[in-house]
Amino acid sequence: MHTRARGNIAEERGCEYLRNKGVRIIDRNVYNRFGEIDIIAMHENVMHFVEVKSAQSYEQAVNNITPSKLQKLNRTIQTYLQQKRLTLDYCIDALIVTDNNIEWIENITL
Repeated sequence: MHTRARGNIAEERGCEYLRNKGVRIIDRNVYNRFGEIDIIAMHENVMHFVEVKSAQSYEQAVNNITPSKLQKLNRTIQTYLQQKRLTLDYCIDALIVTDNNIEWIENITL
């Protein structure tokens, strides 16, 4: 299976997982000149920008969230917030999707 197809399946599974947790999905695959935001969601009056990482193991997926990836994601988020004129609480989360499990890690920038 191609990487993009695998990523799409992981994002779809991730969205379903978040919905089951009471999270409202606002948007998906939002692009701007700095990069892409996989999932934008609202939960308990906080906007969540969710990076989806999939791999065969948890460790592989987590290790794909690098400091440079977070820096790029943060610039992408700041541009999104400015374009939409939004001023609200937000955090960056990760969804780690493996064949057997999904783990939601909130506020990965602490």
